[in-house]
Amino acid sequence: MSSVAVILGSPSDRHVFEKCKKVFEEFGVEYDIRIISAHRTPEKLERFVKESDSDVFIAIAGMSAALPGVVASKTTKPVIGVPVESKLDGLDALLSVVQMPPGIPVGCVGVDRGENAALLAIEVLAINNDELKAKLENYRRKMKEKTEKDDTEAQRWK
Repeated sequence: MSSVAVILGSPSDRHVFEKCKKVFEEFGVEYDIRIISAHRTPEKLERFVKESDSDVFIAIAGMSAALPGVVASKTTKPVIGVPVESKLDGLDALLSVVQMPPGIPVGCVGVDRGENAALLAIEVLAINNDELKAKLENYRRKMKEKTEKDDTEAQRWK
């Protein structure tokens, strides 16, 4: 079974991880969760990334948000960065994640958007997994149906 490794820079990022967790559980995707700092425990981070059997990494970090880039520098597997709001409404973390140097890309979702990181990881896994692909299609169909229902309800607002 394909899996995702979710790495948090600190426990303060847990609220973003919880969004990932909810999506993974809905889709039945296996995941690992670790708190490993790019700055305080760099050797541990390198060891974990190199030894991980996960197919995709999600790195959640605020402030300098170096974690996603450091993870990407240690693997050729996909890395999805989730900037966390801490200072400057998360703009500092967002820019740190998206402004990677050439050759070491990191996919980036919006500030605090753990659910989108999980969905993007699932999309990567679904490339070779028809069951996940079907679940994604069903998920999108339900979103469409909800929006149609909301639109019908909005017509009563007149």
